[in-house]
Amino acid sequence: MIDYERTKAWRSADVRHAYTTRDTILYALGLGAGQNPTDAAELRLCYERDLLALPTMAAVLASPGFWMRDRNELGIDFVKLVHGEQAVTIHRPLPVAGTLVGVSRVTRIVDKGEGKGAVMSVERRLTDESDGALVATAEQTLFLRGDGGFSKNGGGDEPGPPPPATPETAPEFTLDLATRPEAALIYRLSGDINPLHVDPGFAAKAGFPRPILHGLATYGVACRAIVKGFCGDDPTRLKRFSARLTSPVFPGETLRVEAWRSGEGAVAFRCRVVERDLVVLANGQALL
Repeated sequence: MIDYERTKAWRSADVRHAYTTRDTILYALGLGAGQNPTDAAELRLCYERDLLALPTMAAVLASPGFWMRDRNELGIDFVKLVHGEQAVTIHRPLPVAGTLVGVSRVTRIVDKGEGKGAVMSVERRLTDESDGALVATAEQTLFLRGDGGFSKNGGGDEPGPPPPATPETAPEFTLDLATRPEAALIYRLSGDINPLHVDPGFAAKAGFPRPILHGLATYGVACRAIVKGFCGDDPTRLKRFSARLTSPVFPGETLRVEAWRSGEGAVAFRCRVVERDLVVLANGQALL
């Protein structure tokens, strides 16, 4: 069972991540950008001339890796860990190439009760190695299905505020974006090489009929839609992007992003798979 005190005190070492325009382009291609190679806005994500980085790339930069598996003394049942929510906050435009330094820490561990799991929040701050300036903050919420009831041994935090509800009205903006059949094979080259996303045998053992797309790839595709619909195809206008990951996507499926203006400079959104009419991202919020 999770050791609250040790886990709450966990901090990563500095993770130095040097990347090039090639990496930025590869990330965008993994999200399906460039399927229309004559679209000037798409080319700005895939071509080094006038290249722009999608803000959600901050979620994959300077990661400490799967530290929950490597730190046995923390007691986390990493086999039952599920990525539940993701957010990125951009403090200044993400460079298309450079070196960022990431430092991660656990900010909250909530006990949902015996047999009900626990919820852990992890924050990663990304600074520019050249001047030390804060570039982005990435926050992930992990559902620890095997760690409920830990607070009987002491510790535990109060839950964070719930995400805003998605509007019940008809969406003001809808965009369908196709994912490539080989999307997971491309996206994994941005860092997440979990065989669940590439190996049919491994996926079958996990209960899936075939490999699934990375949750953060679905998250990035939704970002492409919001940038197109509300930022005039300029990703530097997006300051924060968050969503709850609710269901897996299979490569080749079509993602429909539905969005509403929810206030000054704010957009609410969700994302569903068209072929199965299933919501795969919920409680989405974007700040412009």
